[in-house]
Amino acid sequence: MERLESLGDLAALVRRRKGLYVRWAPTPEHRPGTSRDELTGAELPGLSVNPLDPEPWWRDQPLELWLARRLYDYCHLSHERRRETKPWVLAGRIVGSGPDNEPLLTDPEPVGRISTAVLGEARDLLRDRARHDADWGPLRRPPELGRA
Repeated sequence: MERLESLGDLAALVRRRKGLYVRWAPTPEHRPGTSRDELTGAELPGLSVNPLDPEPWWRDQPLELWLARRLYDYCHLSHERRRETKPWVLAGRIVGSGPDNEPLLTDPEPVGRISTAVLGEARDLLRDRARHDADWGPLRRPPELGRA
């Protein structure tokens, strides 16, 4: 499994190999019965992942910027989850969509481990490239959903 130390490393991997996904979890493995929707507890038929391949409409934009956006959207998970959560690059078979419209992956093949330095690089790139009037940050559920 590759250790990815920069956005350039990740971009080179995505250029070499299509059909890769990022998964935020303590480990890259999938054990049946352990993949659940956090909000409802429903068991999922695969791992919740996000695609790393850019969409066709991205066209001439830099791949590194696409990847920075994909990583930054969920970087809060590494701080908010109880167990140590890391970003993993996986390949596998998509079996459906999760409750947040994310792809669900089975037969995961660990391809790479994204270092924390890449997350900092992604944040810095987005900070430099974000529109000045943009209200942006990692995706989060509203805090009131966590209250009883």
